[in-house]
Amino acid sequence: MTNRILLFALLLIASWSVMAVSHECGHIVGGMACGATLIDYDIVPWHLPYSLHSPDPHPLVTLWSGPLVGVAIPLLVAAVLRRRWAWFIADFCLIANGCYLALAWVSGDRLLDTPRLLNAGASPTTIVLYCLVTIGTGYVWFRADCIHFLSDKRKMVATENQPTDQCEEDRCFDSEDRVD
Repeated sequence: MTNRILLFALLLIASWSVMAVSHECGHIVGGMACGATLIDYDIVPWHLPYSLHSPDPHPLVTLWSGPLVGVAIPLLVAAVLRRRWAWFIADFCLIANGCYLALAWVSGDRLLDTPRLLNAGASPTTIVLYCLVTIGTGYVWFRADCIHFLSDKRKMVATENQPTDQCEEDRCFDSEDRVD
């Protein structure tokens, strides 16, 4: 039990770090790609990472690049590595980016991404759709990951007496992990 909890805690720390860095690097790369000048940044995950661009000729590109790259890169890495721990991290990034945009909207803090997206002309519908997809999918997948890493019993297939997560290192889950 202690090893599972330690592994789970380490995975959460790694997940937060990957999420914070990939999200903020998305803003930095998006800004550079559209001609924005990066004037200051901090991507250390134990701070609230930020990047400031001025001038920024295309702020929507810069702003959307954070949550899009912050989800796409971890999912791509997990798909290539095909390891359960990589999917745990990617699924955390998925739900965390959606929750961040939703909570930033509720907080209304002008320095957070969602109010800045709205001020730059982003459609509220697009933000809502992004949040629904990332939070909805992220919840289902991340919940299954949490159950997998915290479960103290291995599920067995009655007919073959083999673990149901035979492709545990791939993106395979038994039906119980996909529902609820």
